[in-house]
Amino acid sequence: MSDIKPLVLAIGGTGAQGVPVVKALASGSKYAVRVLSRTASSKEAKDLASIQGVTIFEGDSYDEATLREAFKDVDFVFANTNGFAIGEKAEIYWGIRLYELAREFRVKHFVYAGLEYASKLGNFNPKYRTGHLDGKGKVVDYLSAQPTTPMAWSILTSCLYIEGLSEVLRPFPDPTDPNTMVFSVPLGDAKCPLIHLDDYGAYARWILDTPDRSNGLDLHVATEDIAWKDLAAAFSAVTGQNAIYKDVTLDEYFTLGIWPDVDAKIGHAGSGGGAEEDSTLFTVRENFSGFWNTWKDELTTRDYGLLDEILPTRVKTVREWMEKTGYTGRYESVLKDYRDAAK
Repeated sequence: MSDIKPLVLAIGGTGAQGVPVVKALASGSKYAVRVLSRTASSKEAKDLASIQGVTIFEGDSYDEATLREAFKDVDFVFANTNGFAIGEKAEIYWGIRLYELAREFRVKHFVYAGLEYASKLGNFNPKYRTGHLDGKGKVVDYLSAQPTTPMAWSILTSCLYIEGLSEVLRPFPDPTDPNTMVFSVPLGDAKCPLIHLDDYGAYARWILDTPDRSNGLDLHVATEDIAWKDLAAAFSAVTGQNAIYKDVTLDEYFTLGIWPDVDAKIGHAGSGGGAEEDSTLFTVRENFSGFWNTWKDELTTRDYGLLDEILPTRVKTVREWMEKTGYTGRYESVLKDYRDAAK
């Protein structure tokens, strides 16, 4: 009996979203995983390479020649392009191109890491335009128009990372009362979805394990839709520390210091070095104005009954996640792009 395992190519496998996917796919030794990484010597790549069944393929995920080598002998693909690095225009191109290469190389199942198409959900009102959401959303529309044979395809649509509560969503001490932590976002009373990334990885594994159900499926995943006042209350209940939610305007949000330069453009790596002259790129302010408007107006939905059926062991509430992880609100690095922007 052959001991050759099906090979999964993971594109974007060393990022915050990709690492739990690679770990989930490698668990149980059912799949071998080839992770395409620009730098094999990075800590993230080295950590993944230490996992049995995982190998690192060094190269540029947005280079045709590299991709053609990486796709050789691959059975499955998990593709997570990085709109923050390359911008909306390049993300649309590479999302579609990765699908085309998967078809050419006779891949059995193509899994795309999607996001909500904010502009479309908002009837193309410009207040919802969000580069890193819309880029993936347009690729999702393209994929949804493709046949489900001879290659299966699935979309795994995520939302805000719950782990971001230690970074870009973290609380800060109240200037007038340092014993009180303040969660400040421009959400009003809206309920916003958050996803535990370990569970995201488990959903990716389910997709490949269950093609009879996942082929042609756009699975929208989250842990819980939660109002930020309830999130602050959960924090207080778990930690014993006083916390409040402060609703802020967009202008106020951009003065909080979460983003080092709110007028910097997003997507430098996809503009050939001419980011400042590329009118298709969004500034941080432009991008995250649309982003927060999308969640504030509750344009998205999820089927939690389906998610419970697929993953009965999933973390089901933000409070449960806080308890499980020992969350304290202290800063922890999550997003590589955020770390790089702060340098």
